[in-house]
Amino acid sequence: MRLSRNRNWGHPRLIAYLEQLARDARAIGWSGLLIGDLAQPRGGPMLTGHSSHQIGLDADIWLTPMPNRRLTRSERETMTAISMLRDPLNVDRNLWSLRHTRLIERAASYVEVERIFVHPAIKQALCDQARHDRAWLSKVRPWWGHYYHFHVRMACPRGSASCKRQPEVAPGDGCGAELDDWFQRLLQAELKPAEPDTSAEARPLTLADLPNDCRIVLTSGGGGAPPAKRRTADKPAGPPPPRLRFVPLGAGD
Repeated sequence: MRLSRNRNWGHPRLIAYLEQLARDARAIGWSGLLIGDLAQPRGGPMLTGHSSHQIGLDADIWLTPMPNRRLTRSERETMTAISMLRDPLNVDRNLWSLRHTRLIERAASYVEVERIFVHPAIKQALCDQARHDRAWLSKVRPWWGHYYHFHVRMACPRGSASCKRQPEVAPGDGCGAELDDWFQRLLQAELKPAEPDTSAEARPLTLADLPNDCRIVLTSGGGGAPPAKRRTADKPAGPPPPRLRFVPLGAGD
């Protein structure tokens, strides 16, 4: 999806994983995967949207089922993903189905997958619908923003000395106190939205901030299409996140 963003590049292990997941997902009635951002032709930070997705090991997979046909290029630019949330704290049970849970369970089942990120409300739905084998839930972690797609992070390929693996997760399925804490954070974010970050840490990255390997890649010549322009990179893939509506009480209430 969104081919104009030029973020449909990844490590061969990531591409092989996505192709295998697309085949395996048919067994649960998922006709095909709609893939969001992978990485740029030479990796590295993007104009907009991600601090991850820089080394070709990350993929965003839409939670919108693929139609039973191949989408045109125009549709892949304009089709909008569907939010799975009724509100910031709950999935929409008219949209969320057991198939969604089975898709994420299948996605997490591969040994080469190190982490999957979803919205906390989606993690709750997964906890509620998981079967007796709940080991896969430990890979699925709640994180901001993942309400119309889930994010897959692959393990570092063998021999990639500079690749840093994800921190070890706590024992268990993550469906207890950790998830309760996330709902408190979500509610607090609704009551008191964060101010824009104007600190030095929020400035755009420059080449000087990146590892020396990036200079080698960028000066090696050839390879890859030109980077996407900001106007195409800014095009949203999904709807805005839902917000809670606070209705003031009347004087007599």
